[in-house]
Amino acid sequence: MKFFTTSQTRLLDQHTIDNEPISSINLMERAADMMYEKYLQTFDYRLPVCILAGPGNNGGDALALARMLLLTRLDVKVILLHAGKRSPDCETNRQQLIDKFPSRLIELENEFVVPEITDETIIVDGLFGSGLTRPINGIFAQAVQWINEIKCKVLSIDIPSGLHGEENTDLNVPIVKADYTFSLQFPKLSFLLPESAQFVGLWEVLEIGIHPKAISETESKYHFVANSDIRQLIKKRPKFSHKGTFGHLLLVVGSKGMAGASVLSAKAALRCGTGLVTVHGPRCNRVIVQTSSPETIYISDKNKNFITEVNDSDKYDTLAMGPGIGTAPETTEMLRQLLSNLIKPCVIDADALNIIAHHKNLLENIPAGSILTPHPKEFERLFGSCKNSYERMQRASEMAVEHKFIIILKGAHTLIAQPDGQLIFNSTGNAGMATAGTGDVLTGMLGSLLAQGYLPEEAAKISVYLHGLAGDLALELQSEESLTASDIISFTGKAFKKILQ
Repeated sequence: MKFFTTSQTRLLDQHTIDNEPISSINLMERAADMMYEKYLQTFDYRLPVCILAGPGNNGGDALALARMLLLTRLDVKVILLHAGKRSPDCETNRQQLIDKFPSRLIELENEFVVPEITDETIIVDGLFGSGLTRPINGIFAQAVQWINEIKCKVLSIDIPSGLHGEENTDLNVPIVKADYTFSLQFPKLSFLLPESAQFVGLWEVLEIGIHPKAISETESKYHFVANSDIRQLIKKRPKFSHKGTFGHLLLVVGSKGMAGASVLSAKAALRCGTGLVTVHGPRCNRVIVQTSSPETIYISDKNKNFITEVNDSDKYDTLAMGPGIGTAPETTEMLRQLLSNLIKPCVIDADALNIIAHHKNLLENIPAGSILTPHPKEFERLFGSCKNSYERMQRASEMAVEHKFIIILKGAHTLIAQPDGQLIFNSTGNAGMATAGTGDVLTGMLGSLLAQGYLPEEAAKISVYLHGLAGDLALELQSEESLTASDIISFTGKAFKKILQ
């Protein structure tokens, strides 16, 4: 699913108004209808509501929602904050509310007056939308401070007031800390960055009928992966096929004490459908790996404790390297030789990335189309420190374009930065996956799909989505505290089935 910047979204709104055609007030009414339905699905209708509306169109959305909730006989207080100026659509909804419920609207212009509410009251934040260009001040800042100090649940309309849709350079300005956010038509880029989590809470996108032609014809480099996006990428397996049909993956993984990385990556690769999986690792890990994963072929390095050389790499469909290999000088030289001889896209993770971070010239030897899978600290060791996640995202895009490889920046809403400049954010996964070995599982999945002949961009999207979905399915039987990397492997089959249903 494409999504857009704040300025693009305003143009899409206007295109819908001009070409559906629909008046701006009726488009606002349609958005309020969707919010109304979602509100009743999310909250107990018996709880009192206090809606704070601002002077712009976000305030107009809030006033329209207030009218609908009052028509359903909910207990609603409505507070409109303004300095005498209101947008035309906000004024229209203000007048409709006055006409139908004159006693329910309180208007404040100079100083915020704290309303009388209970701790069970649902606060609806409709002060400012994504068009805000400067920090909130005055009476509005007073309202934000009050919202953030009380114990009530808070719902923000479209975006928490004070938060910007893209980069937020200063998070110490007044910003509403919402428990829920109903985003209209598209997610905001800032929702997908970790710094915003404390403000956005649980967020959901509500479709409000933006013109589909405008969406399809407006270019965007931002995408949020949905199940339907992945379903269309997965290839049907031919009836008359054999293990050679689905590729041969070489995993260069493990060292003394790190046999688990070999086991997890190999098992994950097999679960994703590779015909043959070979592990090249130290002699000390052979028995462990072949006992834990008898389907895996094992090639023992001449060294007992770590990997020193990899031969005949060209006979495999692809390679995945890095988990658990360590950074010994002999392993570093092995990686240097291996990368200098590779011509096919490969997967590079973990200690292989750490080695490259200390020998930056190796970046030039990485084959085009390869997939790098750093977490934020590994990324910064490779490409330099960043002041925030927005800058890290931008740099990931620049490095992917410059070096013609794919960067999978791991985390919540894992980012896939492609060589064509596209930025894809993942929609699956949970905090329980922040545990040892989950990166090894992802490496195995990526290598598996590359070996089967998927394009690198396809392998990246499918693997990241599948990895997160398997984690989500595992969470149905586990807790975030108890979930392990092995659980993700165990639920890979169910994840495939859910995608293909």
